[in-house]
Amino acid sequence: MSSSVAVIEGIKLSNSTLPPAIILGGDHNALSIARSLGAAGIEVYAINYPHADVRYSRFCKWINLPESVAIAPESWAAYLLGPESDHLRGAVLLAASDEAIELIAERRQALSAKFTLDLSNPAAQLCMLDKLCTYRAAEAAGVPTPRFWVAETREQIKELEAELVYPLILKPLLGHKFSKRFSGSYFVAHDFKELLDSFDAVDSAGIRTFLVELIPGSDDRLCSYYTYLYESGRNLINFTKRIIRRYPVNMGSATYHITDDVPRVQELALALLRQVGLLGVANVEFKMDERDGKLKLIECNARFTAADCLLVASGLNLPLFVYNRLTGRAHAAPSSYRLGMRLWKPVGDFAAYGQLNRMGLITFRAWIRSVMHPQIFPVFRWNDPLPSIVSCARLIGYVWSRLTTNLGSRNGAAARLRLSRLQQPSTSPLTITVASDIHTHTEPPIELPRKQTAGR
Repeated sequence: MSSSVAVIEGIKLSNSTLPPAIILGGDHNALSIARSLGAAGIEVYAINYPHADVRYSRFCKWINLPESVAIAPESWAAYLLGPESDHLRGAVLLAASDEAIELIAERRQALSAKFTLDLSNPAAQLCMLDKLCTYRAAEAAGVPTPRFWVAETREQIKELEAELVYPLILKPLLGHKFSKRFSGSYFVAHDFKELLDSFDAVDSAGIRTFLVELIPGSDDRLCSYYTYLYESGRNLINFTKRIIRRYPVNMGSATYHITDDVPRVQELALALLRQVGLLGVANVEFKMDERDGKLKLIECNARFTAADCLLVASGLNLPLFVYNRLTGRAHAAPSSYRLGMRLWKPVGDFAAYGQLNRMGLITFRAWIRSVMHPQIFPVFRWNDPLPSIVSCARLIGYVWSRLTTNLGSRNGAAARLRLSRLQQPSTSPLTITVASDIHTHTEPPIELPRKQTAGR
């Protein structure tokens, strides 16, 4: 890698006898892992995309690959398996993204010769990455799922037209492949034409998908189960949480979580995980279908998730538990966690409130009441402020860019309208009314996800 020499950013190496940890990929979960391990005196490194928040944490040493190659996970593998990482030999390698899971699973033999890897069944991990494989495994395990259909061509979709239901999710088999090309995690179609248009878009991008019924009901019907599975398939940890809100509503990422004790979710999750033989860290998400009262599978993650900081704050320090287990330190599994702990993304949740308010589903007073609790934030920490400062600066820059772009678009449209009127022949005296010109230009309406009312 002579053309892509890596540079380590951060403080000087410590003399700690503990092996370092390397966090591969991830977003808020990578930041949480770095803080959990760094606070325990463990030397932490991160390999990630250049914009990752973990880069700015005082608990992490950033491995600075040149931006021309850092955006490709293949370059992460090249660094790890190349001579530049020899000083990290023996480090604990932790996956914090789907790309990292895929990379480690496919190169496990080579990586395990140099680094300490977590307990894993690579075939099971890759099955959990593949959403269609996950759903088929759930069927085999007797775990309820939404209705789903497999259609790999436009013609096959047309053959299914009579039995499809809407809204319908066009779900990618590999979510991280989809996210590189499109915003969000999937497309939602509200009619057959929209489905065909969405399929054409993903098909032209070479992304394989299948069709999944969108379960009706509000986002607070979503819940998750977390565990760590040992070689015998025994679950060493049990943790459940619920989602309060997401943005966009019914299709976006969670903006507000709460720890809770959700009945029966453990039984269903373990049935799926043991069906595929998954080992190590695992998370399974379900949604309660109000039509039949059943919890139905949404997805499974064989890694740390974005809500990791909520687990840590609730008394379940999963990153430290995994690290201690792999390095032979005392690692008694946490036997309990605190209920009612909340993880809040203020900006995203305010956007969720705005959308729900326009739909007539929440008032400002009700939203304020819902957030008047002690909160955990995914980025902000008093003892590690720089990631949140950088994140806020990016948000301000984004908002300013949008404002100036919209202002320029409006001014440009008004100018073009006046010019067109000036160029039109007229037998009457020319009159230009600025207020009228501005009024005739309106921004295109925002297409909101439709309110789900079926089965309520």
